[in-house]
Amino acid sequence: MGMQATSKGNMPVVLLKEGGTETKGREAQKNNIAAAKIVAEIVHTSLGPRGMDKMLVDSLGDVTITNDGATILKEIDVQHPAAKMLVEISKTTDNEVGDGTTSAVILAGALLSQAESLIDQDVHPTIIVDGYRKAARKAKEYLEDIADTITANDKNILNKIAKTSMQTKLVRKDSDLLADIIVKSVLAVSDKTGDTFDVDIDDIKVEKKAGGSIKDSTIIQGIVLDKEIVHGGMPRKITDAKIALINTALEISKTETDAKINISNPQQLKSFLDEENRMLKTMVDKVIGSGANVVLCQKGLDDMAQHYLAKAGIIAVRRIKESDLTKLAKATGARIVTNLDDLFEKDLGIAENVEERKIEEDKWVFVEGCKHPKSVTLLLRAGSQRVVDEVERSVHDALMVVKDVILKPQIVAGGGAPETFAATKIRGWSKSLEGREQLAAEKFADALEEIPMALADNAGMDPIDTLTLLRSKQQKGEKWTGIDVMKAKIGNMKSSDIIEPLAVKLQIVSAAAEAACMILRIDDVIATQKSAGGPPGGEGGMPGMPPGMGGMGGMPPGMGGMPDMGGMM
Repeated sequence: MGMQATSKGNMPVVLLKEGGTETKGREAQKNNIAAAKIVAEIVHTSLGPRGMDKMLVDSLGDVTITNDGATILKEIDVQHPAAKMLVEISKTTDNEVGDGTTSAVILAGALLSQAESLIDQDVHPTIIVDGYRKAARKAKEYLEDIADTITANDKNILNKIAKTSMQTKLVRKDSDLLADIIVKSVLAVSDKTGDTFDVDIDDIKVEKKAGGSIKDSTIIQGIVLDKEIVHGGMPRKITDAKIALINTALEISKTETDAKINISNPQQLKSFLDEENRMLKTMVDKVIGSGANVVLCQKGLDDMAQHYLAKAGIIAVRRIKESDLTKLAKATGARIVTNLDDLFEKDLGIAENVEERKIEEDKWVFVEGCKHPKSVTLLLRAGSQRVVDEVERSVHDALMVVKDVILKPQIVAGGGAPETFAATKIRGWSKSLEGREQLAAEKFADALEEIPMALADNAGMDPIDTLTLLRSKQQKGEKWTGIDVMKAKIGNMKSSDIIEPLAVKLQIVSAAAEAACMILRIDDVIATQKSAGGPPGGEGGMPGMPPGMGGMGGMPPGMGGMPDMGGMM
Protein backbone atom coordinates (compact mmCIF):
# COMPACT_ATOMS: atom_id res chain seq x y z
CA MET A 1 0.00 0.00 0.00
CA GLY A 2 1.07 3.59 -0.34
CA MET A 3 3.45 5.22 -2.73
CA GLN A 4 7.02 4.11 -2.61
CA ALA A 5 10.09 6.25 -2.74
CA THR A 6 13.54 4.72 -2.57
CA SER A 7 16.23 6.16 -0.31
CA LYS A 8 19.97 5.87 -0.95
CA GLY A 9 20.23 2.51 0.76
CA ASN A 10 17.67 1.14 -1.71
CA MET A 11 15.24 0.46 1.09
CA PRO A 12 11.69 1.13 -0.12
CA VAL A 13 10.20 3.89 2.07
CA VAL A 14 6.48 4.54 2.16
CA LEU A 15 6.24 8.31 2.27
CA LEU A 16 2.70 9.22 1.31
CA LYS A 17 -0.56 7.60 2.24
CA GLU A 18 -2.26 5.41 -0.28
CA GLY A 19 -3.72 7.45 -3.10
CA GLY A 20 -1.16 10.22 -2.64
CA THR A 21 0.50 11.48 -5.82
CA GLU A 22 3.55 13.53 -6.54
CA THR A 23 4.46 15.34 -9.73
CA LYS A 24 8.02 16.57 -9.89
CA GLY A 25 10.22 18.99 -11.77
CA ARG A 26 9.60 19.76 -15.41
CA GLU A 27 6.39 17.78 -15.48
CA ALA A 28 4.88 19.69 -12.55
CA GLN A 29 5.76 23.01 -14.15
CA LYS A 30 4.34 21.98 -17.51
CA ASN A 31 1.13 20.82 -15.84
CA ASN A 32 0.69 24.06 -13.86
CA ILE A 33 1.47 26.26 -16.85
CA ALA A 34 -0.95 24.30 -19.03
CA ALA A 35 -3.73 24.76 -16.48
CA ALA A 36 -3.08 28.48 -16.20
CA LYS A 37 -3.07 28.82 -19.99
CA ILE A 38 -6.47 27.13 -20.20
CA VAL A 39 -7.94 29.61 -17.71
CA ALA A 40 -6.50 32.50 -19.70
CA GLU A 41 -7.95 31.04 -22.91
CA ILE A 42 -11.43 30.89 -21.39
CA VAL A 43 -11.52 34.66 -20.81
CA HIS A 44 -9.35 35.52 -23.82
CA THR A 45 -12.32 35.92 -26.16
CA SER A 46 -14.22 38.18 -23.78
CA LEU A 47 -11.66 41.03 -23.80
CA GLY A 48 -12.53 44.35 -25.33
CA PRO A 49 -15.57 45.92 -27.00
CA ARG A 50 -15.79 43.10 -29.50
CA GLY A 51 -15.42 40.47 -26.78
CA MET A 52 -18.00 37.71 -26.57
CA ASP A 53 -20.07 36.75 -23.52
CA LYS A 54 -20.05 33.47 -21.66
CA MET A 55 -23.13 31.60 -20.54
CA LEU A 56 -22.55 29.86 -17.23
CA VAL A 57 -25.00 27.30 -15.92
CA ASP A 58 -24.59 26.16 -12.34
CA SER A 59 -25.65 22.87 -10.74
CA LEU A 60 -29.13 24.20 -10.01
CA GLY A 61 -29.58 25.32 -13.60
CA ASP A 62 -29.25 29.03 -12.81
CA VAL A 63 -27.92 30.91 -15.81
CA THR A 64 -25.44 33.78 -15.74
CA ILE A 65 -24.54 35.58 -18.95
CA THR A 66 -21.52 37.83 -18.59
CA ASN A 67 -18.17 38.87 -19.97
CA ASP A 68 -16.80 40.14 -16.66
CA GLY A 69 -13.59 38.14 -16.12
CA ALA A 70 -13.98 37.94 -12.34
CA THR A 71 -17.57 36.71 -12.59
CA ILE A 72 -16.74 34.06 -15.18
CA LEU A 73 -13.91 32.64 -13.10
CA LYS A 74 -15.90 32.84 -9.87
CA GLU A 75 -18.83 30.93 -11.37
CA ILE A 76 -16.86 28.10 -12.99
CA ASP A 77 -15.70 26.01 -10.11
CA VAL A 78 -12.00 25.61 -10.92
CA GLN A 79 -10.41 22.49 -9.46
CA HIS A 80 -6.78 22.69 -10.56
CA PRO A 81 -4.62 24.29 -7.83
CA ALA A 82 -2.52 26.41 -10.22
CA ALA A 83 -5.61 27.59 -12.06
CA LYS A 84 -7.11 28.63 -8.73
CA MET A 85 -4.32 31.20 -8.37
CA LEU A 86 -5.44 32.92 -11.56
CA VAL A 87 -9.00 32.97 -10.25
CA GLU A 88 -7.61 34.59 -7.12
CA ILE A 89 -5.86 37.40 -8.99
CA SER A 90 -9.05 38.17 -10.87
CA LYS A 91 -10.83 38.40 -7.51
CA THR A 92 -8.25 40.71 -5.96
CA THR A 93 -8.17 42.91 -9.04
CA ASP A 94 -11.95 43.10 -8.86
CA ASN A 95 -11.87 44.14 -5.20
CA GLU A 96 -8.97 46.56 -5.57
CA VAL A 97 -9.79 48.44 -8.76
CA GLY A 98 -12.96 46.82 -10.08
CA ASP A 99 -11.96 46.62 -13.73
CA GLY A 100 -9.24 44.90 -15.74
CA THR A 101 -9.98 41.44 -14.36
CA THR A 102 -9.88 39.83 -17.79
CA SER A 103 -6.63 41.60 -18.70
CA ALA A 104 -4.92 40.49 -15.50
CA VAL A 105 -5.71 36.84 -16.20
CA ILE A 106 -4.70 37.08 -19.87
CA LEU A 107 -1.40 38.73 -18.92
CA ALA A 108 -0.63 36.10 -16.28
CA GLY A 109 -1.38 33.33 -18.79
CA ALA A 110 0.85 35.01 -21.39
CA LEU A 111 3.71 35.42 -18.90
CA LEU A 112 3.54 31.71 -18.12
CA SER A 113 3.41 30.53 -21.71
CA GLN A 114 6.36 32.81 -22.55
CA ALA A 115 8.25 31.36 -19.58
CA GLU A 116 7.54 27.86 -20.84
CA SER A 117 9.61 28.43 -23.97
CA LEU A 118 12.52 29.61 -21.79
CA ILE A 119 12.24 26.58 -19.51
CA ASP A 120 12.43 24.40 -22.62
CA GLN A 121 15.73 26.11 -23.41
CA ASP A 122 16.95 25.17 -19.93
CA VAL A 123 16.72 28.61 -18.37
CA HIS A 124 16.23 28.09 -14.65
CA PRO A 125 12.80 29.22 -13.37
CA THR A 126 14.40 31.31 -10.60
CA ILE A 127 16.20 33.38 -13.21
CA ILE A 128 12.96 33.88 -15.12
CA VAL A 129 11.25 34.98 -11.91
CA ASP A 130 14.00 37.53 -11.19
CA GLY A 131 13.82 38.87 -14.73
CA TYR A 132 10.02 39.11 -14.54
CA ARG A 133 10.13 40.94 -11.22
CA LYS A 134 12.55 43.54 -12.51
CA ALA A 135 10.58 43.92 -15.73
CA ALA A 136 7.31 44.34 -13.84
CA ARG A 137 8.85 47.09 -11.72
CA LYS A 138 10.08 48.80 -14.89
CA ALA A 139 6.73 48.38 -16.62
CA LYS A 140 5.00 50.20 -13.76
CA GLU A 141 7.56 53.02 -13.94
CA TYR A 142 6.95 53.42 -17.67
CA LEU A 143 3.19 53.45 -17.16
CA GLU A 144 3.54 56.17 -14.54
CA ASP A 145 5.73 58.23 -16.91
CA ILE A 146 3.15 58.09 -19.65
CA ALA A 147 0.14 58.90 -17.42
CA ASP A 148 -1.55 62.30 -17.46
CA THR A 149 -2.56 63.92 -14.18
CA ILE A 150 -6.06 65.39 -14.12
CA THR A 151 -8.27 67.19 -11.63
CA ALA A 152 -10.04 64.58 -9.58
CA ASN A 153 -13.59 65.85 -10.03
CA ASP A 154 -13.45 66.76 -13.73
CA LYS A 155 -16.90 65.50 -14.78
CA ASN A 156 -16.01 65.40 -18.45
CA ILE A 157 -13.07 63.03 -17.97
CA LEU A 158 -14.86 60.92 -15.37
CA ASN A 159 -17.66 60.47 -17.87
CA LYS A 160 -15.25 59.21 -20.51
CA ILE A 161 -13.68 56.83 -18.01
CA ALA A 162 -17.02 55.34 -17.02
CA LYS A 163 -17.94 55.04 -20.70
CA THR A 164 -14.66 53.32 -21.59
CA SER A 165 -15.26 50.78 -18.86
CA MET A 166 -18.74 50.06 -20.25
CA GLN A 167 -17.66 49.92 -23.90
CA THR A 168 -16.64 46.32 -23.42
CA LYS A 169 -19.93 45.29 -21.86
CA LEU A 170 -23.44 44.45 -22.91
CA VAL A 171 -24.63 47.94 -21.94
CA ARG A 172 -22.53 49.68 -24.59
CA LYS A 173 -25.45 51.28 -26.43
CA ASP A 174 -26.69 52.91 -23.25
CA SER A 175 -23.29 53.84 -21.85
CA ASP A 176 -23.97 57.60 -22.24
CA LEU A 177 -26.92 57.59 -19.92
CA LEU A 178 -25.37 55.16 -17.44
CA ALA A 179 -22.02 56.98 -17.35
CA ASP A 180 -23.87 60.15 -16.50
CA ILE A 181 -25.73 58.72 -13.49
CA ILE A 182 -22.64 56.81 -12.35
CA VAL A 183 -20.45 59.94 -12.26
CA LYS A 184 -23.19 61.90 -10.49
CA SER A 185 -23.57 59.22 -7.85
CA VAL A 186 -19.83 58.88 -7.15
CA LEU A 187 -19.37 62.64 -6.90
CA ALA A 188 -22.36 62.83 -4.55
CA VAL A 189 -20.86 60.40 -2.05
CA SER A 190 -17.25 61.59 -2.29
CA ASP A 191 -15.81 63.58 0.61
CA LYS A 192 -13.20 66.22 -0.03
CA THR A 193 -10.49 66.83 2.54
CA GLY A 194 -7.97 69.42 1.39
CA ASP A 195 -7.02 68.41 -2.13
CA THR A 196 -7.67 64.70 -1.78
CA PHE A 197 -10.94 62.88 -2.07
CA ASP A 198 -12.31 59.89 -0.25
CA VAL A 199 -15.01 57.69 -1.76
CA ASP A 200 -16.81 54.73 -0.26
CA ILE A 201 -18.63 52.87 -3.02
CA ASP A 202 -20.84 51.20 -0.39
CA ASP A 203 -22.65 54.52 0.04
CA ILE A 204 -24.13 53.99 -3.41
CA LYS A 205 -27.01 51.57 -3.14
CA VAL A 206 -27.62 49.67 -6.35
CA GLU A 207 -31.15 48.29 -6.71
CA LYS A 208 -32.10 46.32 -9.81
CA LYS A 209 -35.47 45.28 -11.16
CA ALA A 210 -36.28 43.46 -14.38
CA GLY A 211 -38.80 45.31 -16.53
CA GLY A 212 -38.66 48.41 -18.65
CA SER A 213 -35.42 48.97 -20.54
CA ILE A 214 -31.90 50.06 -19.62
CA LYS A 215 -32.96 53.62 -20.59
CA ASP A 216 -35.30 53.64 -17.59
CA SER A 217 -32.43 53.38 -15.11
CA THR A 218 -32.26 56.43 -12.85
CA ILE A 219 -30.36 57.94 -9.97
CA ILE A 220 -32.39 58.75 -6.88
CA GLN A 221 -31.11 61.47 -4.54
CA GLY A 222 -31.88 59.33 -1.55
CA ILE A 223 -32.61 55.69 -0.78
CA VAL A 224 -34.95 53.09 -2.22
CA LEU A 225 -36.18 50.48 0.25
CA ASP A 226 -37.43 47.17 -1.07
CA LYS A 227 -40.13 47.07 1.62
CA GLU A 228 -43.72 48.24 1.68
CA ILE A 229 -45.60 50.52 4.06
CA VAL A 230 -46.82 48.42 6.98
CA HIS A 231 -50.43 49.52 7.30
CA GLY A 232 -53.15 49.99 4.68
CA GLY A 233 -54.50 53.05 6.46
CA MET A 234 -51.27 55.03 6.15
CA PRO A 235 -50.80 57.65 3.42
CA ARG A 236 -48.94 56.42 0.33
CA LYS A 237 -46.99 59.62 -0.10
CA ILE A 238 -45.75 62.39 2.17
CA THR A 239 -44.04 65.52 0.89
CA ASP A 240 -41.68 67.47 3.14
CA ALA A 241 -40.92 64.31 5.04
CA LYS A 242 -39.39 64.46 8.51
CA ILE A 243 -37.88 61.08 9.05
CA ALA A 244 -37.22 59.25 12.31
CA LEU A 245 -34.76 56.34 12.08
CA ILE A 246 -35.32 53.95 14.95
CA ASN A 247 -33.37 50.79 15.58
CA THR A 248 -35.43 49.42 18.44
CA ALA A 249 -38.74 47.59 18.20
CA LEU A 250 -42.00 49.47 18.64
CA GLU A 251 -43.57 46.60 20.52
CA ILE A 252 -43.76 45.39 24.09
CA SER A 253 -40.58 43.48 24.74
CA LYS A 254 -40.81 40.12 26.41
CA THR A 255 -39.08 39.92 29.78
CA GLU A 256 -35.72 38.17 29.94
CA THR A 257 -36.73 36.03 32.94
CA ASP A 258 -39.70 33.71 33.02
CA ALA A 259 -42.58 35.65 34.48
CA LYS A 260 -46.09 34.47 35.28
CA ILE A 261 -49.13 36.63 35.78
CA ASN A 262 -52.11 35.09 37.48
CA ILE A 263 -55.32 36.54 36.13
CA SER A 264 -58.45 35.36 37.92
CA ASN A 265 -61.21 37.41 36.34
CA PRO A 266 -61.97 39.10 33.01
CA GLN A 267 -61.65 42.53 34.59
CA GLN A 268 -57.95 41.95 35.34
CA LEU A 269 -57.38 40.70 31.79
CA LYS A 270 -58.94 43.83 30.39
CA SER A 271 -56.80 46.12 32.54
CA PHE A 272 -53.72 44.07 31.59
CA LEU A 273 -54.43 44.55 27.87
CA ASP A 274 -55.29 48.20 28.35
CA GLU A 275 -51.96 48.73 30.07
CA GLU A 276 -50.16 47.12 27.13
CA ASN A 277 -52.01 49.41 24.73
CA ARG A 278 -51.19 52.42 26.87
CA MET A 279 -47.48 51.57 26.74
CA LEU A 280 -47.61 51.30 22.96
CA LYS A 281 -49.53 54.56 22.71
CA THR A 282 -46.88 56.29 24.84
CA MET A 283 -44.20 55.05 22.45
CA VAL A 284 -46.12 56.30 19.43
CA ASP A 285 -46.85 59.63 21.13
CA LYS A 286 -43.13 60.18 21.60
CA VAL A 287 -42.63 59.68 17.87
CA ILE A 288 -45.50 62.04 17.03
CA GLY A 289 -44.24 64.54 19.58
CA SER A 290 -40.88 64.79 17.82
CA GLY A 291 -42.66 66.03 14.70
CA ALA A 292 -41.80 63.01 12.60
CA ASN A 293 -44.16 62.04 9.81
CA VAL A 294 -42.15 59.06 8.53
CA VAL A 295 -40.90 56.27 10.80
CA LEU A 296 -38.34 53.82 9.48
CA CYS A 297 -37.75 51.04 11.93
CA GLN A 298 -35.07 48.35 11.90
CA LYS A 299 -37.06 45.94 14.06
CA GLY A 300 -40.71 45.02 14.46
CA LEU A 301 -43.81 47.22 14.75
CA ASP A 302 -46.71 46.00 16.88
CA ASP A 303 -50.15 45.93 15.18
CA MET A 304 -51.47 48.34 17.77
CA ALA A 305 -48.55 50.71 17.22
CA GLN A 306 -49.26 50.56 13.48
CA HIS A 307 -52.86 51.51 14.18
CA TYR A 308 -51.88 54.57 16.24
CA LEU A 309 -49.28 55.67 13.67
CA ALA A 310 -51.81 55.30 10.86
CA LYS A 311 -54.32 57.36 12.83
CA ALA A 312 -51.72 60.14 13.10
CA GLY A 313 -51.14 59.96 9.33
CA ILE A 314 -47.55 58.74 9.65
CA ILE A 315 -45.86 56.43 7.14
CA ALA A 316 -44.04 53.54 8.79
CA VAL A 317 -41.77 50.86 7.35
CA ARG A 318 -40.39 48.03 9.47
CA ARG A 319 -37.57 45.46 9.39
CA ILE A 320 -35.17 47.61 7.41
CA LYS A 321 -31.64 46.19 7.01
CA GLU A 322 -29.06 47.81 9.24
CA SER A 323 -26.90 48.72 6.24
CA ASP A 324 -29.88 50.53 4.69
CA LEU A 325 -30.53 52.38 7.93
CA THR A 326 -26.93 53.63 7.94
CA LYS A 327 -27.30 54.74 4.32
CA LEU A 328 -30.58 56.49 5.18
CA ALA A 329 -28.80 58.37 7.96
CA LYS A 330 -26.15 59.51 5.49
CA ALA A 331 -28.73 60.49 2.88
CA THR A 332 -31.26 62.33 5.04
CA GLY A 333 -29.00 63.62 7.79
CA ALA A 334 -31.02 61.84 10.47
CA ARG A 335 -29.56 60.35 13.62
CA ILE A 336 -30.33 56.71 14.32
CA VAL A 337 -32.17 56.55 17.65
CA THR A 338 -32.11 53.51 19.91
CA ASN A 339 -34.08 54.92 22.83
CA LEU A 340 -37.38 56.61 22.08
CA ASP A 341 -36.99 58.96 25.06
CA ASP A 342 -34.06 60.37 23.16
CA LEU A 343 -35.96 61.25 19.98
CA PHE A 344 -36.16 64.99 19.36
CA GLU A 345 -36.79 67.19 16.36
CA LYS A 346 -33.07 67.70 15.76
CA ASP A 347 -32.62 63.94 15.22
CA LEU A 348 -35.00 63.83 12.28
CA GLY A 349 -33.84 63.58 8.69
CA ILE A 350 -35.34 65.50 5.81
CA ALA A 351 -36.44 64.43 2.35
CA GLU A 352 -38.65 66.14 -0.22
CA ASN A 353 -40.93 63.18 -0.43
CA VAL A 354 -41.39 59.64 0.78
CA GLU A 355 -43.73 57.52 -1.24
CA GLU A 356 -44.59 53.95 -2.01
CA ARG A 357 -44.45 53.03 -5.69
CA LYS A 358 -45.19 49.87 -7.48
CA ILE A 359 -42.20 48.61 -9.45
CA GLU A 360 -43.38 45.69 -11.58
CA GLU A 361 -45.11 43.50 -8.98
CA ASP A 362 -43.35 44.75 -5.84
CA LYS A 363 -44.10 47.80 -3.76
CA TRP A 364 -41.02 49.79 -2.82
CA VAL A 365 -40.65 52.86 -0.65
CA PHE A 366 -38.72 55.76 -2.20
CA VAL A 367 -37.06 58.31 0.06
CA GLU A 368 -36.01 60.96 -2.40
CA GLY A 369 -35.06 64.55 -2.93
CA CYS A 370 -32.58 64.75 -0.05
CA LYS A 371 -30.67 68.05 0.06
CA HIS A 372 -27.02 66.97 -0.04
CA PRO A 373 -27.22 63.22 0.19
CA LYS A 374 -24.01 61.48 1.15
CA SER A 375 -25.69 58.28 0.04
CA VAL A 376 -27.70 57.76 -3.16
CA THR A 377 -29.44 54.94 -4.99
CA LEU A 378 -29.03 53.77 -8.57
CA LEU A 379 -32.19 52.04 -9.77
CA LEU A 380 -31.26 49.80 -12.70
CA ARG A 381 -33.83 48.46 -15.13
CA ALA A 382 -33.61 46.15 -18.12
CA GLY A 383 -35.74 43.82 -20.16
CA SER A 384 -34.99 40.58 -18.36
CA GLN A 385 -33.41 39.29 -15.19
CA ARG A 386 -30.22 38.10 -16.92
CA VAL A 387 -29.73 41.49 -18.52
CA VAL A 388 -30.31 43.40 -15.29
CA ASP A 389 -27.74 41.21 -13.57
CA GLU A 390 -25.19 41.98 -16.25
CA VAL A 391 -26.07 45.70 -16.13
CA GLU A 392 -25.40 45.59 -12.39
CA ARG A 393 -21.98 44.00 -12.93
CA SER A 394 -21.08 46.58 -15.59
CA VAL A 395 -22.20 49.42 -13.35
CA HIS A 396 -20.08 48.02 -10.51
CA ASP A 397 -17.01 48.08 -12.77
CA ALA A 398 -17.76 51.60 -13.92
CA LEU A 399 -18.37 52.87 -10.37
CA MET A 400 -15.04 51.38 -9.34
CA VAL A 401 -13.02 52.97 -12.16
CA VAL A 402 -14.54 56.38 -11.48
CA LYS A 403 -13.62 55.92 -7.82
CA ASP A 404 -10.08 54.87 -8.81
CA VAL A 405 -9.57 58.08 -10.76
CA ILE A 406 -10.96 60.27 -8.00
CA LEU A 407 -8.62 58.61 -5.48
CA LYS A 408 -5.62 58.63 -7.83
CA PRO A 409 -6.22 61.25 -10.52
CA GLN A 410 -3.93 59.85 -13.22
CA ILE A 411 -5.12 58.41 -16.50
CA VAL A 412 -3.72 56.56 -19.51
CA ALA A 413 -5.27 55.78 -22.88
CA GLY A 414 -6.88 52.39 -23.45
CA GLY A 415 -6.97 50.09 -26.45
CA GLY A 416 -3.72 48.33 -25.63
CA ALA A 417 -1.70 51.56 -26.06
CA PRO A 418 -0.07 51.66 -22.60
CA GLU A 419 0.79 47.95 -22.76
CA THR A 420 2.44 48.32 -26.16
CA PHE A 421 4.28 51.44 -24.98
CA ALA A 422 5.63 49.63 -21.91
CA ALA A 423 6.58 46.59 -24.02
CA THR A 424 8.56 48.72 -26.47
CA LYS A 425 10.38 50.47 -23.62
CA ILE A 426 11.13 47.19 -21.83
CA ARG A 427 12.65 45.70 -24.97
CA GLY A 428 15.12 48.57 -25.09
CA TRP A 429 15.83 48.37 -21.37
CA SER A 430 16.32 44.58 -21.37
CA LYS A 431 19.55 45.00 -23.37
CA SER A 432 21.12 46.54 -20.26
CA LEU A 433 20.59 43.34 -18.25
CA GLU A 434 23.44 40.89 -18.16
CA GLY A 435 22.97 37.15 -18.30
CA ARG A 436 19.82 35.21 -18.91
CA GLU A 437 17.53 37.68 -17.15
CA GLN A 438 17.69 39.62 -20.38
CA LEU A 439 15.73 36.84 -22.09
CA ALA A 440 13.12 36.87 -19.34
CA ALA A 441 12.68 40.64 -19.63
CA GLU A 442 12.17 40.32 -23.39
CA LYS A 443 9.56 37.64 -22.80
CA PHE A 444 7.82 39.98 -20.38
CA ALA A 445 7.54 42.53 -23.17
CA ASP A 446 6.11 39.85 -25.48
CA ALA A 447 3.55 38.93 -22.85
CA LEU A 448 2.43 42.55 -22.43
CA GLU A 449 1.66 42.62 -26.13
CA GLU A 450 -0.74 39.72 -25.66
CA ILE A 451 -3.36 42.28 -24.57
CA PRO A 452 -3.41 44.32 -27.83
CA MET A 453 -3.18 40.95 -29.65
CA ALA A 454 -6.32 39.70 -27.93
CA LEU A 455 -8.12 42.96 -28.70
CA ALA A 456 -7.19 42.67 -32.37
CA ASP A 457 -8.10 39.00 -32.42
CA ASN A 458 -11.57 39.61 -31.02
CA ALA A 459 -12.15 42.43 -33.49
CA GLY A 460 -11.39 40.09 -36.38
CA MET A 461 -8.21 41.95 -37.34
CA ASP A 462 -5.04 40.14 -38.32
CA PRO A 463 -3.09 39.98 -35.04
CA ILE A 464 0.38 39.85 -36.64
CA ASP A 465 -0.15 42.74 -39.06
CA THR A 466 -1.81 44.80 -36.37
CA LEU A 467 0.95 44.21 -33.86
CA THR A 468 3.80 45.01 -36.25
CA LEU A 469 2.12 48.26 -37.31
CA LEU A 470 1.43 49.11 -33.68
CA ARG A 471 5.09 48.53 -32.76
CA SER A 472 6.43 50.69 -35.53
CA LYS A 473 4.15 53.58 -34.58
CA GLN A 474 5.14 53.26 -30.94
CA GLN A 475 8.81 53.22 -31.94
CA LYS A 476 8.24 56.57 -33.64
CA GLY A 477 7.08 57.88 -30.29
CA GLU A 478 3.32 57.95 -30.84
CA LYS A 479 2.63 56.80 -27.31
CA TRP A 480 -1.18 56.97 -27.50
CA THR A 481 -1.44 54.66 -30.49
CA GLY A 482 -3.64 51.69 -29.75
CA ILE A 483 -6.27 49.52 -31.36
CA ASP A 484 -9.56 51.20 -32.12
CA VAL A 485 -11.56 48.01 -31.92
CA MET A 486 -14.88 49.43 -33.05
CA LYS A 487 -13.37 50.80 -36.27
CA ALA A 488 -11.05 47.78 -36.52
CA LYS A 489 -7.99 49.92 -37.17
CA ILE A 490 -5.04 51.46 -35.36
CA GLY A 491 -5.44 54.98 -34.11
CA ASN A 492 -4.84 57.55 -31.42
CA MET A 493 -6.82 56.32 -28.42
CA LYS A 494 -6.60 59.64 -26.60
CA SER A 495 -8.56 61.39 -29.31
CA SER A 496 -11.06 58.52 -29.42
CA ASP A 497 -11.80 59.22 -25.74
CA ILE A 498 -10.82 55.71 -24.72
CA ILE A 499 -9.19 56.37 -21.35
CA GLU A 500 -8.58 54.28 -18.27
CA PRO A 501 -7.30 54.88 -14.75
CA LEU A 502 -3.57 54.37 -14.21
CA ALA A 503 -4.43 52.51 -10.99
CA VAL A 504 -6.09 49.73 -13.01
CA LYS A 505 -3.09 49.25 -15.30
CA LEU A 506 -0.64 49.13 -12.38
CA GLN A 507 -2.83 46.59 -10.59
CA ILE A 508 -3.00 44.39 -13.70
CA VAL A 509 0.80 44.31 -14.07
CA SER A 510 1.42 43.67 -10.36
CA ALA A 511 -1.20 40.97 -9.98
CA ALA A 512 -0.26 39.11 -13.16
CA ALA A 513 3.48 39.23 -12.47
CA GLU A 514 3.03 38.02 -8.89
CA ALA A 515 0.79 35.11 -9.89
CA ALA A 516 3.10 34.07 -12.74
CA CYS A 517 6.18 34.19 -10.50
CA MET A 518 4.44 32.18 -7.83
CA ILE A 519 3.41 29.44 -10.24
CA LEU A 520 6.87 29.36 -11.87
CA ARG A 521 8.59 28.71 -8.56
CA ILE A 522 6.64 25.51 -7.95
CA ASP A 523 8.59 22.41 -8.94
CA ASP A 524 6.78 19.76 -6.97
CA VAL A 525 3.08 19.13 -6.54
CA ILE A 526 2.20 16.69 -3.77
CA ALA A 527 -1.42 15.71 -3.42
CA THR A 528 -2.60 13.58 -0.53
CA GLN A 529 -5.81 11.59 -0.23
CA LYS A 530 -7.76 10.91 2.90
CA SER A 531 -6.88 7.38 3.99
CA ALA A 532 -9.39 4.68 3.11
CA GLY A 533 -9.27 2.91 6.49
CA GLY A 534 -12.40 2.29 8.56
CA PRO A 535 -13.22 4.11 11.78
CA PRO A 536 -11.10 3.43 14.85
CA GLY A 537 -12.03 0.11 16.35
CA GLY A 538 -11.12 -2.17 13.50
CA GLU A 539 -13.51 -3.21 10.78
CA GLY A 540 -15.93 -0.75 9.27
CA GLY A 541 -19.58 -1.64 9.09
CA MET A 542 -19.74 -2.58 12.74
CA PRO A 543 -23.14 -3.29 14.23
CA GLY A 544 -23.28 0.00 16.10
CA MET A 545 -22.75 2.09 12.97
CA PRO A 546 -25.49 4.36 11.65
CA PRO A 547 -27.31 2.66 8.76
CA GLY A 548 -25.99 3.45 5.33
CA MET A 549 -22.44 3.90 6.55
CA GLY A 550 -21.67 0.23 6.95
CA GLY A 551 -21.33 -0.74 3.32
CA MET A 552 -18.75 1.95 2.71
CA GLY A 553 -16.16 0.48 4.99
CA GLY A 554 -17.51 2.61 7.79
CA MET A 555 -16.77 5.82 5.95
CA PRO A 556 -19.09 8.81 5.94
CA PRO A 557 -20.79 9.05 2.56
CA GLY A 558 -18.94 11.12 0.01
CA MET A 559 -15.51 10.20 1.31
CA GLY A 560 -14.93 7.83 -1.50
CA GLY A 561 -14.66 4.39 0.06
CA MET A 562 -13.68 1.95 -2.65
CA PRO A 563 -16.72 0.48 -4.33
CA ASP A 564 -15.87 -3.15 -3.61
CA MET A 565 -15.16 -2.68 0.07
CA GLY A 566 -18.67 -3.65 1.02
CA GLY A 567 -18.00 -7.10 -0.36
CA MET A 568 -14.83 -7.51 1.68
CA MET A 569 -16.55 -7.04 5.01
